[in-house]
Amino acid sequence: MDEAGRGPLAGPVVAAAVILPAKGVPRGIDDSKKLSHVERTRLHDRLRGCAQIGVGIVEADEIDSLNIYWATMKAMTLAVEALIRDGCAPGHVLVDGNRLPRWSHAATAIVSGDAISLSIAAASIVAKHTRDTIMLTHAEAFPHYGWHTNKGYGSRTHLAALREHGPSPIHRRSFAPVAQAGFDF
Repeated sequence: MDEAGRGPLAGPVVAAAVILPAKGVPRGIDDSKKLSHVERTRLHDRLRGCAQIGVGIVEADEIDSLNIYWATMKAMTLAVEALIRDGCAPGHVLVDGNRLPRWSHAATAIVSGDAISLSIAAASIVAKHTRDTIMLTHAEAFPHYGWHTNKGYGSRTHLAALREHGPSPIHRRSFAPVAQAGFDF
């Protein structure tokens, strides 16, 4: 299990849970941050064809109401629930990080787990690819924020557009740069 999107100013936080097959694991799986967009896309597509995958998505408005920590925990819970709905209950969940959601599943938190566990690295690829794809779709509707390149993170382009245009419907209004943009919500 891993997540993507804790730090951006806009868009969802996405968690993925991946159960790799005993044989036929795609080569090149690594921490998603170490892979190019092309490599992540290729591996994501290969993983979709061979692994059991559950994805959990928590949108910006819920991030604002819960806070990013609890929204992340909810996304992780939703990802495991998606696996279970698909008939693939995990025996033990390895979670990247130092905290676990409040759940009844056997689980271990592993700091820098995406560098240690192949299944966590695979989950990081799925989570990042899924979130990036969502943000590219939103970039078409809101092109002035530069999400096609910054994916919702607080780049100079994004911050300048936020000051000029105000927040979009998918901005995280509880995040300081959005709240400080000077617009009434």
